[in-house]
Amino acid sequence: MTGVVEEEIPGGGVLVRPETGSRAGVLVLHGSYGPGTRERCRLLARAGLIALGIRWYGGEGQPPGICEIPLETFSRGFDLLQSVGAERLSALGLSKGAEAALWLSVLDPRTAAVVALSPTSVTWPNLGPGTDGRSLPRRSSWTWRGEPLPFAPLDENWEPAPREDGLVALRGWYEHSAALHPDRHAAAAIPVEKAAAELVLVAGGDDGTWPSPASARALRDRRPGSVLVERRAAGHRPRFPGEAPATPSTHLHYGGTDADDAALGEAAWPHVLKALHGKG
Repeated sequence: MTGVVEEEIPGGGVLVRPETGSRAGVLVLHGSYGPGTRERCRLLARAGLIALGIRWYGGEGQPPGICEIPLETFSRGFDLLQSVGAERLSALGLSKGAEAALWLSVLDPRTAAVVALSPTSVTWPNLGPGTDGRSLPRRSSWTWRGEPLPFAPLDENWEPAPREDGLVALRGWYEHSAALHPDRHAAAAIPVEKAAAELVLVAGGDDGTWPSPASARALRDRRPGSVLVERRAAGHRPRFPGEAPATPSTHLHYGGTDADDAALGEAAWPHVLKALHGKG
């Protein structure tokens, strides 16, 4: 692996480039539980990619939650990558970040590849407040050209089954809500069949956050030829070779174990690099 050069980006972002240069850039998107992408950007840069991690909510001038986030935010990330010499543009996202990355592949034709870790196949509603400070009533997580995207509703009356460890598994909420509103769930599908980007879909069968395995298979079915990497015992937070274990949660059950999450990331890693570098 090569050495890297790191640069702070206004708004809480980081740009990490290989010392030897690169023509392949990747926008790295965090999930809903935290904005940290720095270590992942360093790992990708050491693998020969220009990696840009941005803060896309909770920052100055941004919604405090994942609520009606303009998808143009991510297109501007592509603009920045192009400005530093990236010619092949891809996105790698985890969880809600994967949801955004998949939409980017549909809406921004510059997207050459998307790596979706623990993805959803539909748009779900907001998590947290919008710019008005309100979380309810639920709204779309995303907008495009000022218009909110259709979203699948969540059942506000759902209550999680108690776990012995006191952690909350949200997966049942999403599964129950999808079954409760099948028509709106179908209408909220992310239309990846309209995209030209390569897709690498990575999901753990023990994901406790949402049904990413079923979502990943639905995305693959809509885009034949997509790469699907699964591991039954892995959870919501796969990690690539060289990444530290995720910080344990004090309230959410993400599923999996450190060993299985690492095994899933290790299995996916060659496919990730192949897609991001465009060596297919």
